[in-house]
Amino acid sequence: MTELYDLLSKIQRKPGMYIGSPSVSDLFMFLCGYHHSHQELGIPFSEQEKEFREFQPWLQKKFKISTSASWARVILLYSADEADAFKNFFDLLAEFKAQQKQPSTMLASDGRVSH
Repeated sequence: MTELYDLLSKIQRKPGMYIGSPSVSDLFMFLCGYHHSHQELGIPFSEQEKEFREFQPWLQKKFKISTSASWARVILLYSADEADAFKNFFDLLAEFKAQQKQPSTMLASDGRVSH
């Protein structure tokens, strides 16, 4: 089975094939369906999928906000439109993944990196 980050990379390259157009909202709904299908079929979540659960809290810390809005809505708020937000999602995801590889590094609530 394809790992989550590999799937996201495929979507980034060819969004029309997976979600119709480069839209962060459509990407979010696709991933909700992906998550739901795992639950319904009893498929255990991979390490990447477990890690991705931390994307929302990480994003809120990065933008210094507290909200119940989805990560897609947060990114859209800081973007020009859906297509720009789609691009920004992948930029933010790359930053998130890079920080996850540094377990002793935390993003402080003021946006500074602490060790």
